Amino acid sequence: MKKNSLILLLFIILVSAGARGAEVTFSVKTPGRVYEGDRFPVTFRLTNASGSDLRVAPIDGCSLLYGPSTSTSQSYSVVNGRAESSSAVEYTYYYRADKAGHFTIPSATIMADGKKRSTKATEFTIHPRADKDKPASQRPVAVDDPDTQAAGRKVNADDVFVRIILSKSSAYEQEAIGCTIKLYTKYSISSFLPTRQPSFDGFLIQDLDVQPALNEVENYRGQDYMTAILKRCIIFPQKSGKLTINSGNYDISVIQYDNVNMGMFQVRQPRESKIKVSSNTGSIDIMPLPSPRPDGFNGAVGRFSIDSRLVGNTFRTNDPATLIYTIKGTGNIKYLKEPQIDFPSEFEQYTPKSDIQTSVNGNEVSGTMEIEYTFVPQSVGDFTIGADKFVYFDPTTKSYQTLTTKSYPIKVSKGLSTPVSTADQKDIENKNSDIRHIYLGDKNPSFDHTPVITKTYYWILYILVTSAAGALIFINRKNAQRNADIVGRRTAKASKVARKRLKAAEKYLRASDADHFYEEMLRAIWGYLSDKLNIPVSQLSRENIASTLEHKGYSTSVIDELVSVLDDCEMARYTPDSSSRMDEVYSRGANAINNLERNSGK
Repeated sequence: MKKNSLILLLFIILVSAGARGAEVTFSVKTPGRVYEGDRFPVTFRLTNASGSDLRVAPIDGCSLLYGPSTSTSQSYSVVNGRAESSSAVEYTYYYRADKAGHFTIPSATIMADGKKRSTKATEFTIHPRADKDKPASQRPVAVDDPDTQAAGRKVNADDVFVRIILSKSSAYEQEAIGCTIKLYTKYSISSFLPTRQPSFDGFLIQDLDVQPALNEVENYRGQDYMTAILKRCIIFPQKSGKLTINSGNYDISVIQYDNVNMGMFQVRQPRESKIKVSSNTGSIDIMPLPSPRPDGFNGAVGRFSIDSRLVGNTFRTNDPATLIYTIKGTGNIKYLKEPQIDFPSEFEQYTPKSDIQTSVNGNEVSGTMEIEYTFVPQSVGDFTIGADKFVYFDPTTKSYQTLTTKSYPIKVSKGLSTPVSTADQKDIENKNSDIRHIYLGDKNPSFDHTPVITKTYYWILYILVTSAAGALIFINRKNAQRNADIVGRRTAKASKVARKRLKAAEKYLRASDADHFYEEMLRAIWGYLSDKLNIPVSQLSRENIASTLEHKGYSTSVIDELVSVLDDCEMARYTPDSSSRMDEVYSRGANAINNLERNSGK
């Protein structure tokens, strides 16, 4: 009994900890299609907090009937030992639509967890009563009105479309920008196939995980749509000027209905209609970072803090030691360069090791970059690891900020592995000196005037040198023959390039990890093309790939095969159950790289 009570208490503590960490939100749910004289609800939803002092403003064109009606819900889950809890309180008001027109649900406020939170003002439309009495063919297509979704009716541009939504219209170089590609539709969708993805030339992209699903109704420009997020990412502009995210193309099958007369009643028979949709383009004005740029600035944009610490407090020659440098903050932390630490010249340095952990909150990337600098003192004495300046640009203040780490005085003593000096050799402790004690050699040298040709080791050395020369001549001739075989050489090189590029993708193929497999396939092929064509990855697009390869003399079939693999990988990331084609896509990707290596270009 005591054991069960202890388990229950532990569960409650874990759930409470998860609830405290959950995000608090306050939102409004807009009504569906509303006609004059209709009664309709407006619901305000508060999640993960308890609220008080709810204030709701009147809605023009509507009369409040009663409210609020309150309902609560709560859920708990434990995933991999981590407890998570979420709760929600819904406040529902009921109104009567008095007149037709476009109206706004004003922002509502509530006190939650000691903070005043508010909803966004939301537009909605009240339609004339006469529209409800019109034949379905004369009424606008509506999400909640299947009669208006008749088969044969033209699907207009405002019935189904894809939007590129940017969190900012202007930004600085390297400043984080949120980008969402979203589908809006009044019809149910039976199939969705991207034929060309939007291109992000001039940007570095950090993709976020999304699960596309038509699970939310949104009011946009006074009309209700079912929506699905197709792609969400954080983009970092790499140059100034007006940068444009080009539109994407999509093949979509929508569901329309035929009314079939069954005598006593009618049934709706679904019919598929295929349409082509293009998204809008997204343009952003990118401002250059202010000049002059201060010394020590290496492209960090955002808000950061730094810290450093020296591991250990005793140091000996030839014993490795570590300096840990930590950068925390919000911004382009994934793309920061490792700081150059001012180590004394008497210290041997190793390649730094970096560990970056990031998370996305809204349209910003936050995280920690930890760099380990390993060094080995080579001399005895007193030294100083100099202070480091970290300079970043803060877009909110539009100014450069400089942070400084402390310097570290170090006393180095002689280590156990230091060679012991002889009686004739003094310890030299000159800082920044290359002078070493001269080796005096044997004090009693002897002389031998016997000709070296009579020595056995001479003939052994002669035979070894002659054999090595013969081997080198043989290998050189083999290489000449291999180089003469141009086709064979290119085939061998192509296979090697393909295996090297697709090694990571093959690992995910064996693990049946479709998401990471297609991501690695794209990364491998884009990286290969960047090296092959000498074009930065951020500036690659299907159009300039095809035109550059054609200019270099590659055949149309080779180019089409390569572009087709890119398209298949892109489409597979948004297509459910794409794991069945992983073997085929991997084989085609390897063949595409091989063919490009085998075929000659200019």
